[in-house]
Amino acid sequence: MAHLLNTSFVPSSSSLGRKPNLTPAFHVSGNRSRAHIQAKIREIFMPALSSTMTEGKIVSWVKSEGDKLAKGESVVVVESDKADMDVETFYDGYLAAIMVEEGGVAAVGSPIALLAETEEEIEQARSKANSSPSSSSAAPAAAAEPASSSPPEKIADNVGPISLGKAPVESGTESLVASTHPASEGGKRIVASPYAKKLAKELSVDLGRILGTGPLGRIVAKDVEAAAAADAVSLPGSAASAPEMPWKSAGVELGTVVPFTTMQSAVSKNMVESLKVPTFRVGYTITTDAIDALYKKIKSKGVTMTALLAKATALALVKHPVVNSSCRDGQSFTYNSSINIAVAVAIDGGLITPVLQDADKVDIYSLSRKWKELVDKARAKQLQPHEYNTGTFTLSNLGMFGVDRFDAILPPGSGAIMAVGASQPSLVGTKDGRIGVKNQMQVNVTADHRVIYGADLAAFLQTLSKIIEDPKDLTF
Repeated sequence: MAHLLNTSFVPSSSSLGRKPNLTPAFHVSGNRSRAHIQAKIREIFMPALSSTMTEGKIVSWVKSEGDKLAKGESVVVVESDKADMDVETFYDGYLAAIMVEEGGVAAVGSPIALLAETEEEIEQARSKANSSPSSSSAAPAAAAEPASSSPPEKIADNVGPISLGKAPVESGTESLVASTHPASEGGKRIVASPYAKKLAKELSVDLGRILGTGPLGRIVAKDVEAAAAADAVSLPGSAASAPEMPWKSAGVELGTVVPFTTMQSAVSKNMVESLKVPTFRVGYTITTDAIDALYKKIKSKGVTMTALLAKATALALVKHPVVNSSCRDGQSFTYNSSINIAVAVAIDGGLITPVLQDADKVDIYSLSRKWKELVDKARAKQLQPHEYNTGTFTLSNLGMFGVDRFDAILPPGSGAIMAVGASQPSLVGTKDGRIGVKNQMQVNVTADHRVIYGADLAAFLQTLSKIIEDPKDLTF
């Protein structure tokens, strides 16, 4: 797994100057017998959690200022353009100064905290953080502007992601999941983020009665806000007990300006980037009676229609590898060695494409189980990078909403995307000249015309149609 955070050493002198992509070292030595300068304080940089990420948002700090850190411990949860990642440290030391608070946004490669090697250097690190211009450059997410700087080309190996547990389920204002942070010493110590502690003080909320929903049961800001809201509801005559206005009940406040989330910013950037690719579209009508019957037969075994469509698409791509190819530099294209079907999924605040890897080789039952797992992780924002950025062909299905046809925008770096409409009864002419009723669906493929031509797509869609109309190979 690629390492994510860049950390450089800050010499124990008054200077804070650093060069981009500076290779971490325990001391800096010059030529001609220059004296060694022992580096004691490290800068922790915003990690690059995906190839398209240019900035990240601090969801929560798992550790507080002054906490001792051991190699491998979780330090901070960062929201990238694709998922929330729990990030661990590769160094021992003390979290001396947090430079970007919870809710703050920072560009990839910019410092978000300082790590001191010894307890004695914590104050020195804090003074450096206060005097550093970068400590005040991160704005809250609500007022953040897209970062203009691009991420550094090389990221040093010092911090990596670890998997998060399943996201808690909430109802109203109270959490339904009781969890305790392992550092709470049997419940005696309250483990909460610095911002949550500050918020609790401002809102007069007792942290001791709150169940944390953050990483490993840590109390985060939203837990405090939920507790404060619950208290307000319980007070007679309070503002919170007043009836909601009609436009608020739908979760949308009309007339407000809402900035993009990190994910929405990434989607916006990708959509604009896709306009640079010369694309064309080909539509096809496929009869679905046979695959509908197969789905009804094996649905009870956990098979999903998404998995059936992905499997059928993958088997068609085996016979048409050019449609599974991609062009990234405008000068060459790659025949991808694997058939990885990415499927667009709408989640709260954005869109993501979990990937069914080697869909042509995996049986339909395993593929369906994998799909359910990916959807759960996507909605909990816990997908790992290889689970959303390795797709070679994309499916976008709006058929479940009754949409009969639409065009999809080609994701940057891929060769084609197929838009799938609803299967609907249609009047069709039979071979013997009669009129009959069959279920049919419309598919429209958008492709990169630098690599894929009309004849390529036409042949692919003919093969796909034959597989769907005679789906016996899908269950093997």
